[in-house]
Amino acid sequence: MFGQDLSQIAFVFMVAIAVGGMALAIFFPLFANSSASKRIQAVTSSTKMPARQTLRSRLMEDPKDTRRKQIQESLNALGEREKQRKKKLNLRTLIAQAGIDLSIRMFWLWSLVLGIIMAIVPFVFALPWYVCVGCGIVGFLGLPRWFIKFLRTRRQNVFLNDFADAIDVMVRGLKSGLPVTDAMKIIANESGPPVGPEFNEVVEGQRIGISVDQGIERMVERIPLAEVNFLAIVMAIQAKTGGNLSEALNNLSKVLRDRKKMKAKIRSMSQEAKSSAAIIGSLPFIIMAALSVLNPEYLNPLLYTTVGNIMLGTCAVWMTTGILVMRKMINFEI
Repeated sequence: MFGQDLSQIAFVFMVAIAVGGMALAIFFPLFANSSASKRIQAVTSSTKMPARQTLRSRLMEDPKDTRRKQIQESLNALGEREKQRKKKLNLRTLIAQAGIDLSIRMFWLWSLVLGIIMAIVPFVFALPWYVCVGCGIVGFLGLPRWFIKFLRTRRQNVFLNDFADAIDVMVRGLKSGLPVTDAMKIIANESGPPVGPEFNEVVEGQRIGISVDQGIERMVERIPLAEVNFLAIVMAIQAKTGGNLSEALNNLSKVLRDRKKMKAKIRSMSQEAKSSAAIIGSLPFIIMAALSVLNPEYLNPLLYTTVGNIMLGTCAVWMTTGILVMRKMINFEI
C-alpha cells in the first residue's frame, strides 16, 4: 500500500516538473522581452527633446545634413509602419501571404473536417477519450495553421531566391534609360511566380493612382521579408530626397546576394546540429515502433493503463520542451 502511494506521488511530482518546465520554456522569453522593452522605454523617455531651430540656423544648415534628417525621418516612419504591420498579422493575412485563394469560411470548414477525422482515428483503435479529444483539437486548430505557415514560408523562400535577379533587371533597365515602371513591367512579364505577380501588382496599382513606393510598401505586406523592406526603404528615400536610383538598387542587389551567401553559410554550419537534433528526437519513436513489431504486448502497460498514460504524457512534454530548446539554439536569423 505504501509503495503504491509512493509511486502515485512520484508520478504527480514528474507531471508537475514537466508542466513547470514547459511553462518556463514558453513564458520566460515573454518576460525577458517585456523587461528589456521597459528598460529601453525608461532610457528613451529620459532623453530631452531637441530644441526648435531658428530661421537663421535652418538657412545656414548644410544640405547634406538636411538630407540625412530626411532619410532618418523616412526610416523612422517605415519602422513604425513595420511594427503596426506585425501587430495586424491575422488569419486572413496569413492566407494572403501563403498565396492561396481560400476564404476564411472555407478554411474553418476544412479545419473542422480534419479535426473530426483526426478524432475518429484514435477512437477506432480504442484509445482513451482524452486522446481522441486532443487529436481533434490538434486537427482543428493546429495542423491547418501549420500548413498555411508552411506554404507561406515556402513561397517566401521562392521569392527570395529570385528577388536579387529581379533587382538586377531593374538596374539594367534604369541604366539603359527606361523609367521605373517599364523596368518593373519587364520583371512582371519575364519572371515566374511569385516575383512576377508581385511586381505586376505594383504596376497595376499605378493605373489607379498608387505610387511606386506605396506599391512596394503593399508588397511588403504580402511578402514580409527584410529584403523586400530594404527595397521599400530605398524607393521611399529616393522619392523624398532624390538621387541616383540605379546606383542605390545596384548596392541593394549586392547586399541581397551577400545576405543570401551568409544564410547559406549559416545553414551549412548548423546542419550538423540539426541532424543531431533530428536523430535524438526520432529515437524514442523508432524504438517504440521496433518494440511494437518485435514484442507487441511489451508496451501495453504504457498504452492501456492510467499510470502508463501519465508517463507518456510527461515524456511527450519533456520531448517537446527539448526539441523547442534545440530548435531555438540552432535557428539563426539575419
